[in-house]
Amino acid sequence: MDSGIKTIHHDLVSGKRSCYDMVQEKLSLLGANKYHTANLLLDESALMQAKIVDEKIKSGKSIELLEGVPFGIKDVILLQNTLTTGSSPFLKNYYAPYTGTAIQKLMDAGAIPLVKENCDSFGHGRSIENSVFNPILNVHDGASAVNVAKGYTAFSIGTDTGGSIRQTAGCNKIYGLRPTYGRVSRYGMMADMSSTDCIGPLASSLEDIRLLINTMSGKDPNDPTTCPSPMIPESVFDTGYMNKEIVAGYYKSFLEYLDSSVKDDFLHLLDTLYAKGIKIKPLDFFDVNLSVSVFYVLAMAEEASNLARLDGSLYGARAKSSSRDVYMKTRADNFSKETISRIVGGNMALSRENFEEIYLKAKVLRNTLIDRFNTDFKEVDVILSPTCINGASLPATCSSPSTPLTIGSSPDNPLAGYFSDAFTAGFSLGGLPTLTVPFFTSTGIQITSNKNEEDVILHFAHALKEIQ
Repeated sequence: MDSGIKTIHHDLVSGKRSCYDMVQEKLSLLGANKYHTANLLLDESALMQAKIVDEKIKSGKSIELLEGVPFGIKDVILLQNTLTTGSSPFLKNYYAPYTGTAIQKLMDAGAIPLVKENCDSFGHGRSIENSVFNPILNVHDGASAVNVAKGYTAFSIGTDTGGSIRQTAGCNKIYGLRPTYGRVSRYGMMADMSSTDCIGPLASSLEDIRLLINTMSGKDPNDPTTCPSPMIPESVFDTGYMNKEIVAGYYKSFLEYLDSSVKDDFLHLLDTLYAKGIKIKPLDFFDVNLSVSVFYVLAMAEEASNLARLDGSLYGARAKSSSRDVYMKTRADNFSKETISRIVGGNMALSRENFEEIYLKAKVLRNTLIDRFNTDFKEVDVILSPTCINGASLPATCSSPSTPLTIGSSPDNPLAGYFSDAFTAGFSLGGLPTLTVPFFTSTGIQITSNKNEEDVILHFAHALKEIQ
């Protein structure tokens, strides 16, 4: 089974390369890269840890599989005593007081953090142009995904609220997993939409995804939403792993939003699977516009609430102004336009006038959507869908590209960013595990299963890889 992590491990223990040289090489690539993917290089600590790994190997001691493997961390996840900015001027001088649980588990296994990775400010956006560290200069935006695709990191740890891991993975032709909500602790992640936020891996192989999700999963006393999660065995990639025939579903309503090329590719995939003897079942779903609207009503409400703590009084940047105006000026100066629009939208949804008509109605619709997922997974094992859509069938004001958003497009058409989540946001609302695989369409294919069935996803993804 292909595995970048296992290849690095073999090279280190065999003496083919030293950990120090490998880490130095990747730091040099990150430092010289023209895509603005790095907010902060962790060169001093990374090289120190690399030396320890080399000394351990030279002394004849064994090392763990992840020991010495260099990785990146999206800059909304805390790493103790390092700048953790959320790519926002609000936190440009903020040093994390502790390390997030998921990152700590990887470090306990010996993995070496190399870089804090660029992102939209507080994760608000799609084209990575809302960052204080400059936009990602790459048509395939998403710094964590770019770093993996370019080989700057062996893997990266990102966050997914409405589709960030899955979309950027698909656009960069790598794998990206949004795990079951609660499988990986959110402790140490800057809260965006707390009810859908997930931490997950981006990697170049399915085996790496399996190794990483096993390492990060589990109950965490610091995060009451976490749950015990079964380990995924390597045998998940064996042909006979499933003791029943897998049934794959797809949502008929999604097809009307696809441009001809993506639609043709997706239908070809369904035909190929059917020819291989896999049962294909069409399913009904909410209108895409409705699911995206429900997602963003709830997202903005939660974002407005979570960001209320940032006012310059306790931590973060503070504007120089009179005491009467300091609160408003601090927030106006340090939040991006996108973040401000979300705060305004969220506060409007939560206002006395709109609470029942907008916010509570969105909560009810979310529950209805979850009930629909529960019903669907009684009939199918996985649900297949493209990761991104084309806006040909959407209203002009709501068009969404099948390729990544280009820099400068969001201010001209802000709803395009929201509707880029058309095929991802619904699964986020359901708390479902979803994996993007980098083939069959220009931005990959999503494979979604019922909660805590990541093993089913990985098994099916391996089958897709064998026929692609």
